Amino acid sequence: MVLLNDLTQRLQADDPEEKRIVTGVSWQHYEALVADLGDNSGYRVAYLDGVLEIVSPSRRHEKGKTRIGGLLELFFLETDTEYFPTGSTTFRKEESQAGGEPDESYCIGTEKDFPNLAIEVVVTGGGINKLELYQRLNVREVWFWQNENFSLYHLREETPSQFQQTFGYERIDRSEILPSLDINLLAECLTNSNPLAAAKDFRQRLRSQFSKNSI
Repeated sequence: MVLLNDLTQRLQADDPEEKRIVTGVSWQHYEALVADLGDNSGYRVAYLDGVLEIVSPSRRHEKGKTRIGGLLELFFLETDTEYFPTGSTTFRKEESQAGGEPDESYCIGTEKDFPNLAIEVVVTGGGINKLELYQRLNVREVWFWQNENFSLYHLREETPSQFQQTFGYERIDRSEILPSLDINLLAECLTNSNPLAAAKDFRQRLRSQFSKNSI
């Protein structure tokens, strides 16, 4: 009989995520690579100060990002929140020598050149520091989903010196661009192995929460 832990380890071993780091890459070569890969590429590419990171996401990675996006869109619908999904669009600034493709991203309220929110699903550590990258792209909030937990960071332009180690971002417990979102509820539903059951549970609990608030 195969134990659950053994099965999980086997699935992870059969579902690798490959990451390659290349140094000394010019901005022109980075842009040429992005153009060659095109919109239908299965790779995620990030660039920062001549360092190029290329990731071939695992199935676990893609499942995580898709489920987060699905539940967030339920939240936007139930709360009547204006949003503009920008997904894994390549965002870049040559003057900042930074470019990246979030796992999921959104403009909240109005559509903008760069998203308010970037979400990264972390399966394999190391590589380019995503907080430094997103700080250069002026992304207001960054969420990391790792080991079935969220870590949220909000950019503090008014007091950057207090958060030098996190490149101007402050670690927060609740989203400031989506303050009514219960991040613990979102994480709890994401740990449900059945996506349909998780979505139904999340929607029901959102409706219960906001119906109480309206009384």
